[in-house]
Amino acid sequence: MITVGVEEEYLLVDPATALPVPLSEGVRRTAGLGTLAERDEVQDELLQAQVEVATPVCSVLEEVGGHLLRLRHAVASAAEANGCRIAATGAAPLRGTTPVPVTPTPRYLRMEGEARLLVDEHLISGMHVHAAVPDPETGVAVLNRIRVWLPTLLAMAANSPLWDGQDTGFASWRTIVFGRWPVSGPPPCFAGISDYHERIDALVASGVIADRGQVYWQARLSDRYPTLEVRCLDVQLQVDDAVMFAGIVRALVATAIAEEKAGAAPVACAPELLQAGNWHAARHGLNGTLVDPQGRPRSSGDVLCSLLRHITPALEDAGDLREVSALVHRLLRDGTPADRQRRALAEGGLPGVTGLITGVAPRG
Repeated sequence: MITVGVEEEYLLVDPATALPVPLSEGVRRTAGLGTLAERDEVQDELLQAQVEVATPVCSVLEEVGGHLLRLRHAVASAAEANGCRIAATGAAPLRGTTPVPVTPTPRYLRMEGEARLLVDEHLISGMHVHAAVPDPETGVAVLNRIRVWLPTLLAMAANSPLWDGQDTGFASWRTIVFGRWPVSGPPPCFAGISDYHERIDALVASGVIADRGQVYWQARLSDRYPTLEVRCLDVQLQVDDAVMFAGIVRALVATAIAEEKAGAAPVACAPELLQAGNWHAARHGLNGTLVDPQGRPRSSGDVLCSLLRHITPALEDAGDLREVSALVHRLLRDGTPADRQRRALAEGGLPGVTGLITGVAPRG
């Protein structure tokens, strides 16, 4: 059984104004002192209006859901004790006129000095899924096979349509903000593990990025764990949607490993088509067409059905088929979290949106 782990990032916002507030240190300290979270499960992020949680290693999806519920409750309670709320949205719907302070670590301060406005505007939150791989060489082979599905996952997870109080016209504005960093988007195809490391070493040696951590590909091998990390997902409004993506990513990895062992050729998609499909997914979410793994425009429903067919054997082996397929069909019926945010905006304005993402609508 392939084990998985999930990281989620949240924004900290004022309950009255919905503006980001720099209270991460107090929230992390309070959460770590409680009974629901260990100190190392709640971590800082680039800006002081952000926190990140990380689940333990999980073998079944029920564990993923249980840990995420536990950690969300711990951080939400800690936020309330510090006078703020957590917002599970991929981008801050509102921003203040004064930039949020950077978390004062040497790495983050260096990033601030090198990319001031990018750092100021990095009020975005993602969800990262780690899936165990047996060795780095296999991990690179898996990367080469799952990269063509990243635009589909991005479209499904879109949860950041608003920015500065307005609809951006994008389902995942977080993807566009993140795409301004020098190394981002879908990863290239690699000849093997040596090629993978040589390319990253060359990027660091160029001086354009400071370290390997700034390789912001939407999927990469983890430098800390024996895992492949999928990073293209906006943080989700609901825990069960996060669980769905954990199941899908695990099944994609298992399917890729099986195909590699069988000697099946990876699906080829030109990098420019993959990049274009990624932008299209961020723009439209599931509302219309997607660029499929072969680079062809198809209805989003057809592409999601193809994804489910592709991973069904792996989902069955893991015992996840019923749960994941039901959640995918619910997503097709009800729309993405971005669609929910837009409906809340139409029905109640920004108070409706902030009430949806925090559980507390602002006054005024």
